[in-house]
Amino acid sequence: MAVTIQQIAEKAGVSRGTVDRALNQRGRINPEVAERVCKIAEEMGYVQKGRNKKSGNKLKIGVVTQLSKSPFMLEVNRGIGRARQELGERGIQVIVKEGISVDEQEQLHAIEALEREGIQGLAVMPADSEAIRLKLNALAGERQIPVVTFNSDIAGVKRSCYVGMDNRKSGRTAAGLMGMLTGGTGKVLVITGFFTNNVNNNRVEGFIEELKKSFPALQVAGVHGSFDDEGEVEKIIIDTMMNVPGINGLFVVSAGQAGIARAFEKLRLERRPYTIIYDLTPRNREALSVGTADFLIDQNGYVQGYEPPFILMDILQKKCLPEQECRYTDINIKTKYNI
Repeated sequence: MAVTIQQIAEKAGVSRGTVDRALNQRGRINPEVAERVCKIAEEMGYVQKGRNKKSGNKLKIGVVTQLSKSPFMLEVNRGIGRARQELGERGIQVIVKEGISVDEQEQLHAIEALEREGIQGLAVMPADSEAIRLKLNALAGERQIPVVTFNSDIAGVKRSCYVGMDNRKSGRTAAGLMGMLTGGTGKVLVITGFFTNNVNNNRVEGFIEELKKSFPALQVAGVHGSFDDEGEVEKIIIDTMMNVPGINGLFVVSAGQAGIARAFEKLRLERRPYTIIYDLTPRNREALSVGTADFLIDQNGYVQGYEPPFILMDILQKKCLPEQECRYTDINIKTKYNI
């Protein structure tokens, strides 16, 4: 049953006229009262007639993702799906374009397709490239289409907000864990996914920075790209450990972690390296349970997918920017004892 202005007025303790002025941003009204009324209306699921219900005026929010086949995207997509459902009930359309890779041309085509569909706001997991930077700045500037980045961020863009993990900080966190595990000595093999992925790069950079600062005797044996492929992860581990002596740490910042167990099995190690991975996917949960990995850092992908469309809704409907430029999700450390 549709929520009425009278119901909002009763819950807010104000008159119907006050509710009308607050929702339509007309007439004199105390800003604090207006904000409270709008918040109550939003919580009650109120949809303004003639604004969002008419197909011609329906608010459209675009979402562009990347690496859609990666296991960590399961939680991100679940959040996006939930936001799409809830906003759809309010008459707001969320249009999703899933990217398979981190290719800038693929992402540009997705953004341009959303432009043609008439989006008024964009949530994007940006590829780190100059072409994407120029496109997003054109949207936020000339086109006046607000942009929210999530999961990955991009420097030099006039985005309204970023939602996701502080990836550099998570890399420093991983370095601290690795230092404790190894006693601060030895060699660590680092495996990333794509060198064009800003998320991966920030994690690796934060990790190396903290090692140099806090554990100078713990060396990096190499940083290798796996293209998020488990077979490549397996190959990198086997090749490196057979040719570089003294590796007692393994840090895998991206997907393909299933290759770790296969590599350990083929190497027939008396003692495996201390291992830190990312994202609480079903297979990674199993890796912790059976002792293939020691620590897992989870980035709360559901929140990263869920929040951006709502932030854009607030910007477009209330004409106000979020209070925080960056909404960092928690850096959750998991072991087999707390999964």
